[in-house]
Formats: sequence, C-alpha cells, structure tokens
Amino acid sequence: MCKKSEQAALLAFLTGAAVAAGAALLFTPKTGREVRERLAEAKEDALDKLKLCVKNAKYRAKGTKGDPLNYDGGDCWI
Repeated sequence: MCKKSEQAALLAFLTGAAVAAGAALLFTPKTGREVRERLAEAKEDALDKLKLCVKNAKYRAKGTKGDPLNYDGGDCWI
C-alpha cells in the first residue's frame, strides 16, 4: 500500500469516528446540560493528555539540536 492511500485510509477512519461520536451525542437520552458537562470533561481530559504529550516530546527532542545530551538519570541504565 502506498503512503498516500494509507494516509487517506487513516483520514477516512478518523472522519468516520468523529461523525459517529457526533451522532452518538445527538441521539443520546441525556439532557443538554449533562451532554455539555460530559463534553467539557472530555475536553479537559484531552487537553491534559495533549499537554503531557507535548511536554514529553519537548523533553525527548531537547538533546537533538546539536547540543550535548544532558541526561540526569532515570530508570534506564546503559
């Protein structure tokens, strides 16, 4: 499979998942207030996870700019 068709398949999957999530929210037997509260909680959780991923990516990429790697220890011994 070529790279463009893989990307198209992934995009189609994500679009379908978003449409399904929207349909599930529209047809749920919850009240509007409950749906809004759940959406707000989901948004906060997603933002927290995104911030953590960005923080980890920055930490991992910190030593790749040509600077010497300053690693102050951890749970991995080489």
